[in-house]
Amino acid sequence: MSTHTITFLGGVESVTGSRFLLETDNFKLLVEAGMFQGLKELRLKNWEPFPINPAEINAIIITHAHLDHSGYLPRLVRDGFNGKIYLTQDTAKLVEIVLRDSARIQMEDAKYAEKKGYSKHEKPEALYNLEDANKTITKFAPIKFHEQVEIAPSISATFHRSGHILGSSVVEVLLDGKRIVFSGDLGRSQHPLLNPPDPMVSGAVDAVIMESTYGDRKHEDTQFLLEQTINKCVQRNGSILIPAFAVDRTEVILMILKRLVKENKIPNLPIFVDSPMALASLNIYKMAMQNGSTDIKQELLDSVKFDDPFNPGNLKGAETVEESKALNDPSKSCIIISASGMGSGGRVVHHLENMLPHSEHAVILIGYQAEGTRGRALVEGVKSVKMHGKQVSVFAEIVQIQGLSVHADADEVCEWLGTNKTAPTHTFIVHGEPASSAAMAEKINSQLGWNTVVPKLNQKFYL
Repeated sequence: MSTHTITFLGGVESVTGSRFLLETDNFKLLVEAGMFQGLKELRLKNWEPFPINPAEINAIIITHAHLDHSGYLPRLVRDGFNGKIYLTQDTAKLVEIVLRDSARIQMEDAKYAEKKGYSKHEKPEALYNLEDANKTITKFAPIKFHEQVEIAPSISATFHRSGHILGSSVVEVLLDGKRIVFSGDLGRSQHPLLNPPDPMVSGAVDAVIMESTYGDRKHEDTQFLLEQTINKCVQRNGSILIPAFAVDRTEVILMILKRLVKENKIPNLPIFVDSPMALASLNIYKMAMQNGSTDIKQELLDSVKFDDPFNPGNLKGAETVEESKALNDPSKSCIIISASGMGSGGRVVHHLENMLPHSEHAVILIGYQAEGTRGRALVEGVKSVKMHGKQVSVFAEIVQIQGLSVHADADEVCEWLGTNKTAPTHTFIVHGEPASSAAMAEKINSQLGWNTVVPKLNQKFYL
């Protein structure tokens, strides 16, 4: 009789590095290939040898385009993976942008570290390069929502909408008769752009792998805090920096800013999107709207012919390095939206370096800030942060706005899971810091009566 196992190679005890290995006697299927971010001890895991030879992995499934779910793919390809990568059509378009941008940033960071001499390595290297990213993209096998795709005999997958970002999915895997559901990152019904998540699959399920980013809290309505912070900053002639994930978070923020401008709640300031990846992602979102994507809310599909939902009226893109550098010392009040969302890399680091020492400016951190990131340190009130090998003083106003997150909170997760009235055999709680995962496990157990397990890194379970 064939054995079926799942091994948790990442995405446990933290909100990063999602990697789950499903195995039968003759097939290895990796679900998610995320990059570890945040704490140095986590980031170093990206450089460790993968627990199995990547050449032995038969296929990979990706639920959505964020780096902590897809960013390790080029390293696996570089080290020998040669199978297909299954993902939805819009996820494929976004991951293509994400991986190329990730490779470019790593190569630039390695070059900059060597030039400035602040790396302990004589010749700093990137985890992977643009050639690795381009080779990875050729292995994509894009599929439509709700269409079952055969990966191998008796192994298939169906992608359901998760409502987190464009193309994001809950993946239902059939593995030799076993039915396994991966939540990916579950979205919210309040997303201003996307349709709500599809209901949890119905009927008997052998295992659910459930994210728990916000497993210990409930989202508040904090849009007023965004409005208030912008207006206070303008009154003192400062500018506002919003570190934001390039994929989806930038779109959500622009839509909210447009509404606030339209309702005369904030001034119509110049708004700069300083991230080539964010600008490219913005175009993918616009194309999806023009093509009538089933991910997009109908009222937006109807209105997009007459109005740009992402332009508050004074929107400008910073494509080049020179355009980005010109924003480092704004002479007039403006809003700068720049990746990454936790201040861990990219152009936003240069803006933080220039703006944090000045009390007239404000930094607005949107959503979750993982342990070990600059965003988390700023939220916790540090007086200085290390950037480019030096300590930078923090005098700017720091504001965190959790309510604009596109992750489901604990109540929303339980509501979604409860749409399936049949308890799964196993419920594994992943993608959360320890307190959050433990709280989510307890809440599911008490509200739904399901048995839950919070796995440890590299722990294997029989299904």
